[in-house]
Amino acid sequence: QWQLVESGGDLVQPGGSLRLFCLASRTGNTFSITHMGWYRQAPGGQREVVARITSSHSTDYADSVKGRFTISRVNAKNTVYLQMNSQNPEDTAVYYCNARRDTIVVSWGQGTLVTVAS
Repeated sequence: QWQLVESGGDLVQPGGSLRLFCLASRTGNTFSITHMGWYRQAPGGQREVVARITSSHSTDYADSVKGRFTISRVNAKNTVYLQMNSQNPEDTAVYYCNARRDTIVVSWGQGTLVTVAS
C-alpha cells in the first residue's frame, strides 16, 4: 500500500515561484510506482492534470503551465517535485500528488493549497 504526502503549498504573489514536494511511502510488500503526477482543483472547479512524469523521466504538461512549471522525480526516494514559476492567480488551487502503476491509480495525496494573490 502506498501513502502520498504533499507539502510546499503557500501564499505567493503573482509572478512568484513555489516548489511543491510529494513523498510516496510504501507499507508492506506491494508493487512499484511507474507514473507520478500533480493535479489541481481550483475553487468550484474540477480536478485537472498539471504535469506527469514516468519512471524514465518522460514528462507531459497541461498547456496552461508549459514553460512555467517543471516536474521532476527521484526514483530511489519515491519523491516528486513541482517547480512553479511565473505564477498567476489562475494557478490558485489545491494541488494533489498522484501515483500510478501503469494505468492503475495507486494513491492520491491529501492536497496542499497554493494561493496566488497580491
